[in-house]
Amino acid sequence: MSIYSKELSIEEIEVGMEARYSQSITDADIKAFAGISGDRNPVHLDEQYAASSRYKRRIAHGLLSASFFSALFGTKLPGEGSVYVSQSLQFKRAVYIGDTVEAIVIVKSVDLERRRVFFQTLCRVKNRVVIDGEAELYLPESRNHES
Repeated sequence: MSIYSKELSIEEIEVGMEARYSQSITDADIKAFAGISGDRNPVHLDEQYAASSRYKRRIAHGLLSASFFSALFGTKLPGEGSVYVSQSLQFKRAVYIGDTVEAIVIVKSVDLERRRVFFQTLCRVKNRVVIDGEAELYLPESRNHES
């Protein structure tokens, strides 16, 4: 079940709930991420260098794709006000310019007492897993923002 909610309470979150986000990776995305992160590894930015690498062409930063999890957590599931506690990542395959990355977060368990939600996190390109991991999020009791 895919959901969207800005005010989903922890009591409403159930094992198996999921949210998804897709984005095609562009040259501009890679250059912007390099500028923001400071990661100017030539395998991401230099065609000639990348051609001699094991990937044979430029690849996107792994954390660019992984950042889509944060977008899902903050806007869809669990939604606004949720706070990252931890994230594990296993990078399985490279992501190239032009690839469409689908990020998926799936609720694995909920700890009501500690207000924690645990997720499986996946990124896929053409139904092949490129990133696999797990995340833990904290949901404050009050996530309302007053004007």
